[in-house]
Amino acid sequence: MASPCPPLHASVLDLAPVVPVVVVEDAADAVPLARALVAGGLPAIEVTLRTPAALEAIRQIAREVPGAVVGAGTVIGPEQVAQAVSAGARFLVSPGWTDVLLAAMRASGVPFLPGVSTASEVVALLERGVREMKFFPAQAAGGTAYLRSLSGPLPQARFCPTGGIGPDSAPDYLALPNVGCVGGSWMLPQDAVAARDWGRVEALARAAAALSAGGTCR
Repeated sequence: MASPCPPLHASVLDLAPVVPVVVVEDAADAVPLARALVAGGLPAIEVTLRTPAALEAIRQIAREVPGAVVGAGTVIGPEQVAQAVSAGARFLVSPGWTDVLLAAMRASGVPFLPGVSTASEVVALLERGVREMKFFPAQAAGGTAYLRSLSGPLPQARFCPTGGIGPDSAPDYLALPNVGCVGGSWMLPQDAVAARDWGRVEALARAAAALSAGGTCR
């Protein structure tokens, strides 16, 4: 069943409480995997550009899964920005940022979440008019305590923490005032993907979507 969420909100952070971080090894898995995630209530899907199959996976999801809002993750250069958007990516996520990468993402015309892990990086992005960011690697960079400490002096910044987050820690992040959603891959266990057990993926996605008190469309 397709997600009742519209294709894209004003903010990627408001599509769902969890953005699945997907590593696609075989492009043939992309469509059934995405359909399972969308059916479970997670329409925003970040396909990381870590494998040769990634761009084709984005292309197939964009073409064949209308309920999905597919994005590209691990974007680290302008060429990847162009390739991802050409393939159909609706948003971009980077583990960090430079002015060159930021300019390319801004020029792409799609929403983007540049990665930060320090207060100085957050301030630098705020100076450049960017208020929505990826906090990475979340657990290693200080976790909920660090993000909570940023909310006082930098309340205008909003985050999608990613890295080391699971179903037990996700609610603690989502309770923070400066967190819109979290990124994670726990709804995509390797054995389930290898077995193409899309029913299990859908069930795990549904449990992740339920982490938001307001449901999947917030």
